[in-house]
Amino acid sequence: MKRLAIAFHYDENGKVEDYYLHLLESLKPFVEHMIVVSNGFLDEESADRLSQIVDRLIVRENRGFDVWAYKAGLTDIGWERLADFDEVLLFNHTFYGPIFPFSEMFSRMDSEACDFWGISAHRAMRPHPFNSMKSELPFHLNSHFIAVRKPLHQSEAFKLYWQQMSRIDSYMDSIKKHETVFTKHFEDIGYRSSVYVDPDKYKTSYPVLMEVDKTIENRSPILKRRLFFQDTLFLDREAINLPRALYLIEKNSEYDLSLVWRSIGKVAKPRTLNSNSALMSVLSDEVAEVNMAEKPFRIAVIAHIFYPEMAGEMLAYVENIPAGYDLIVTTDTDEKKARIEVSMAGARGANRVIIHVVDSNDGRDTSALLISCRDYVLNGEYDLVCRVHSKKSPQDGAMGDQFKLHMLDNLLYSKAYVENIIRLFAENSAIGLVMPPIVHIGYPTMGNSWFGNKDNVALLAEELGLKIHLDDDMPVAPYGGMYWFRPLALRKLFAHEWKWSDFAGARHKDGSLPYAIERIVAYVALDAGYVFRHVLTPSHAARNYTMLEAKLSAFYSGQSPNFGVKSAFRVLVLALKRSTTRRSPFLFRILRPPYRAIIAVGNRLARKA
Repeated sequence: MKRLAIAFHYDENGKVEDYYLHLLESLKPFVEHMIVVSNGFLDEESADRLSQIVDRLIVRENRGFDVWAYKAGLTDIGWERLADFDEVLLFNHTFYGPIFPFSEMFSRMDSEACDFWGISAHRAMRPHPFNSMKSELPFHLNSHFIAVRKPLHQSEAFKLYWQQMSRIDSYMDSIKKHETVFTKHFEDIGYRSSVYVDPDKYKTSYPVLMEVDKTIENRSPILKRRLFFQDTLFLDREAINLPRALYLIEKNSEYDLSLVWRSIGKVAKPRTLNSNSALMSVLSDEVAEVNMAEKPFRIAVIAHIFYPEMAGEMLAYVENIPAGYDLIVTTDTDEKKARIEVSMAGARGANRVIIHVVDSNDGRDTSALLISCRDYVLNGEYDLVCRVHSKKSPQDGAMGDQFKLHMLDNLLYSKAYVENIIRLFAENSAIGLVMPPIVHIGYPTMGNSWFGNKDNVALLAEELGLKIHLDDDMPVAPYGGMYWFRPLALRKLFAHEWKWSDFAGARHKDGSLPYAIERIVAYVALDAGYVFRHVLTPSHAARNYTMLEAKLSAFYSGQSPNFGVKSAFRVLVLALKRSTTRRSPFLFRILRPPYRAIIAVGNRLARKA
């Protein structure tokens, strides 16, 4: 068929991501003419990249969402010229693809006797989830990809549909006024539709979202981006298995998943991305399953040792790294340096050992890393850096010992375990940061680990020029300040010209600059186009999981683990909301004011607590 493609693009930062360019390039062999309509500002580099692929680029004001972008493309090509094409493709930027070759889809759909078709569809639903005045949400093709054939696009009805399109002022408007009415509107006047991923062959109403693993198993060509930032409790309630879908793509498809990881961090909050995608690996601590890059990684260990009596213990962990690393140590006095030199004389696996005495202990391990070791990270000499420090936390007693083990064990447990961490970086070039998951045994971090630092992190993100979305309550972060990273992933953090005066008087306490820096590390990596990964040994995974089960069980049984007042009220309100919205959206609208009052009371109590 001779096809016209009208593609919609939007990015709040005016960027075009590689996944979208790949999508367009993959569709080019199947279309005669391609138009991209971008809503809002588009920077010069992105405009140039798009212009090299498409036949026509239209940059317009950000109004009307994808619906009015399609209308702008149809108006631009003109109704007379539209007659030159057998099929018009209308699609947006809300999916990754092709997960499997588009040739499979076009080959099958070319033989379908229909007037318009889509990649996927939503089954009819009773009652209507968006409009209580209507009894049913009709079957409809999803608007992320619809193909319209000549008998329909040359009809007066099709022309009038777009000319009479009412204003679209919100995402829900685009659903209610276009997506959920387009199919029924044209079927009611005699046109026939078809769908590539037929929802009648699945158990849910919207399988490309709700049974994503099954649709990928059946070679669906698309993966919805929404899955990565959709409410995690929704994925849990509906048992949506995004991790399995990702596994199947990695196993059975030639699609480069780094296109996903390098783009999704700009739109998804890290905690949601982490939960929905299961960004955690329980790594073997016995047998390494190594598939290293052809060229070995150049590795640096940057260790701050404030407690020289811990130098031997630190070295025992570091020596689990494959031989050939550089060991760079910072401390705060010449006397400590001399003691550390004695301990480090036994560093058999290190190419070289460098020990610096820092100019100030203000900011402790954080300032030592960002100021004294800045050049080691920025000079391009290393592919990977392992960041560790001597941690005693004497103020926390036995809890501090457990915190130390949580970090050091999960980063450097054994030689085989470390090789498996390195394998993660070798097999996925989009991984920029590897760290233990949030510590929660002994610490009240679950649900509220911003503590008093969110405002400072927001200011710091603006200062560093990060284009990211902060987590609501529990940021993804290397709590305790130990992690593996690619220097390119954290370049913005190290390129900032930190001064000792920035840390004057700063101690590691709530609201201080070191705490803000600790909590911004993952956001820096996501802004740079890298994704993070949490890692655990099997024994730590078992203990962390069973303790989480115990906490959740205690919470739901009415007892009071240390979750905090604010979190308790939030869970209560979410439970009430789910309960009433399942029964009636109208009932929830009635009860919304009391819910807000409950939240307000909870927030006041939380502040007092």
